[in-house]
Amino acid sequence: MTVGWRGVRWWRVVLGVVGVLVGYYLVSLYQVWSTGRSEGPASAEVIVVLGAAQYDGTPSPQLAARLDHGLELWRDGVAPLLMVTGGKQPGDRFTEADAGFAYLTERGVPESAILREDVGRTTYESLDEAVDVLAAEALDDVVLVTDPYHSLRSKLIAAELGLDPSVSPTPTSVVTGWSSLRRQLFEAGGVAVGRVIGFGRLSGLTG
Repeated sequence: MTVGWRGVRWWRVVLGVVGVLVGYYLVSLYQVWSTGRSEGPASAEVIVVLGAAQYDGTPSPQLAARLDHGLELWRDGVAPLLMVTGGKQPGDRFTEADAGFAYLTERGVPESAILREDVGRTTYESLDEAVDVLAAEALDDVVLVTDPYHSLRSKLIAAELGLDPSVSPTPTSVVTGWSSLRRQLFEAGGVAVGRVIGFGRLSGLTG
């Protein structure tokens, strides 16, 4: 039995499309990995610490690691201001920003050196709200502090929203091993799709 030339051409087109999509995903995965290993900038206007879970006002180990790295950058003079972000989940008494604010002030950061975004429940929502807070202070040059696997998507979202972002991944992330790899694989998919349809639209689709 022979296959007509139309059938051969159709399968070549399908394989070609699949190859392009796989290649695009693998490039995105490499960029997620490499961005998570990058070093932060020497200076910025604001250090933005992205939120993570908190437990009744106490930062989770993941959030504490981010806050510790943001605090280290602030003490090193990378930026004069810190911003804490993150709203509350249903049933919570405190926002992620509340927990971050208390954590930093307890470690010697003046209240006047901390900005707050306490509404967003996703990365996109938090950065979208942060833009308004920063605009009120005429600020847009930010260094984002988050886990390595989360760094590239956060940077791309911030850029889409009009900020001038760089990233400084926390070197003490509690997300390691298989958990880190699994999240990198997921993030690569989000980055690949978000670059095509926009991260605002992607956030609306995924919640």
